[in-house]
Amino acid sequence: MATSVKEVEAAVAEVLPSNLEIARHTPRRPITEIAAAMGLDPDHVEPYGHDVAKIDLAAIHALADRPRGRYVVVSAITPTPLGEGKTTTAIGLAQGFYHVGRTASVALRQPSMGPTLGIKGGAAGGGYSQVIPMERINLHLTGDIHAVASAHNLLAAMIDNHLHHRRGVDLDPQRISWTRSMDINDRALRNVVIGLGGQADGFTRQTGFEITAASEVMAILALAHSLSDLRLRLGRIVVGYTRSNQPVTAEDIGAAGAMTALLKDALKPNLLQTLEHTPALMHAGPFGNIAHGNSSIVADRIALRTSDYLITEAGFGADMGAERFFNIKCRASGMVPDAAVVVATVRGLKFHSGKFRVVPGRPLPEEMTAESPDDVYAGADNLRKQIENIRIHGISPVVAINVFPSDFASEHEAIRNVAERAGARVALCTHVRDGGWGAAELAEAVAEAAEEPNQFEFLYPEEMNLDDKIKRIATRIYGAEGVAFSVEARKQIDRYQYQGYGELPVCIAKTHLSLSADASLQGAPTGWTLPVKEVRLSAGAGFVYALCGEVRTMPGLGGNPAAGHIDIDENEQIVGLF
Repeated sequence: MATSVKEVEAAVAEVLPSNLEIARHTPRRPITEIAAAMGLDPDHVEPYGHDVAKIDLAAIHALADRPRGRYVVVSAITPTPLGEGKTTTAIGLAQGFYHVGRTASVALRQPSMGPTLGIKGGAAGGGYSQVIPMERINLHLTGDIHAVASAHNLLAAMIDNHLHHRRGVDLDPQRISWTRSMDINDRALRNVVIGLGGQADGFTRQTGFEITAASEVMAILALAHSLSDLRLRLGRIVVGYTRSNQPVTAEDIGAAGAMTALLKDALKPNLLQTLEHTPALMHAGPFGNIAHGNSSIVADRIALRTSDYLITEAGFGADMGAERFFNIKCRASGMVPDAAVVVATVRGLKFHSGKFRVVPGRPLPEEMTAESPDDVYAGADNLRKQIENIRIHGISPVVAINVFPSDFASEHEAIRNVAERAGARVALCTHVRDGGWGAAELAEAVAEAAEEPNQFEFLYPEEMNLDDKIKRIATRIYGAEGVAFSVEARKQIDRYQYQGYGELPVCIAKTHLSLSADASLQGAPTGWTLPVKEVRLSAGAGFVYALCGEVRTMPGLGGNPAAGHIDIDENEQIVGLF
């Protein structure tokens, strides 16, 4: 379904209403109708009002005999600080399949209120490729994130209660790694001292807060197969060490059972709909830096048996979210992907030329919006590398050119030339302006790619040592020349190997704004070394993560946070969300 450049430019020329206006004025179908169209048993659907529902995990077994749909992951080039539109593309693609005679569902992470009330805004899509209801999605939805924070903080409270009463294992107060959690950006809570006051007020020690999306509990929620698996994983969380250097777990503290009870309903995926009534499962929201940045396994298991295609999104660029989708999520789920989408934009590739400075909250530099296919070609190495990162795993990539009004036909042609020479299919997309119709060409390209026989393979075997896994990711996916481990990181790797964690997959926590660990390096830099400062364990989630550079697990609010613009109008409607 090819679209001419003139048609594309005409389609994006008009200024769209705000995302909130579009979402609010689009008719919704009762969520029970969406569930029925998917073939879900009414007994497995638990409505939360008229337009949101939970799906009982019993649906996984009830659907087991149905044919499995095609599994498609949406990733991107290394994003600019403004993002390249992965979420809108994933939603638009799911809608687009209906325009070419196929059914589809989309599975996404649930947005954190931190970015929603901070500088980024919401994460329910944009324009005419959104999941609705926007207000509920970007604020509390069904309370899953609050349940994760409650379970996280229950464990923290029981750790300090353990210290206060001096019972059970000999937990060293100086080696407690478990912090506290909340779903609001608050830099003042990164480092705190607790237990001030008298003896009855607890053990005085330094700790901190992390945003709930960064909690290991959130990563566990996304990777758990069942309630019993959730219980086992929560019990394996390592919260600190004894004075004799033995790990202390949530099971040792006696918190895992109650944590599971708090998360019982949160483990059930949330069912919503797109603007075109395509089923959308929005569930779990692990951080894209220190965790794997993908939505839940249980949501994918359900959606794969209810439509021809399941579209899921992986956080940040293909070097991060897609690599973790392949090597952490797919390894945990046993499910094999059929195709991958790499979202690219003109402005993104111009940014990777290294000629322009892009600042969130400010207009693009005027010279960056001038017609210049040469600037696109200058930044094209990043696209080539991300296509290669998909191919390394044996999956067919499709490049989605996410069209913006400031683009020119010659610039789209430059992206197409680069992608096709790299062996990828290419589609021009106007889904933000045109909804599913604007992603129909992409849907056809993805369908072709998904029908190709693939030879999916993990980047590394489980039995490979942790340091070699880190080197494999750094050199083959990021393009690093090598890895430099700090003395502390070496000690930690040796300890985890000795304690039996050596077969876990690895997540590398680095900047998402570069293939390297240095956010100032655009394109596809070479000749650099990945610095590993520290290696931490997420035993419950089932991976270790290497810290490379400064990675904040508790963001701060900007000078003009979105929260300052959100209010209630005279009609008692929420305004100011974007």
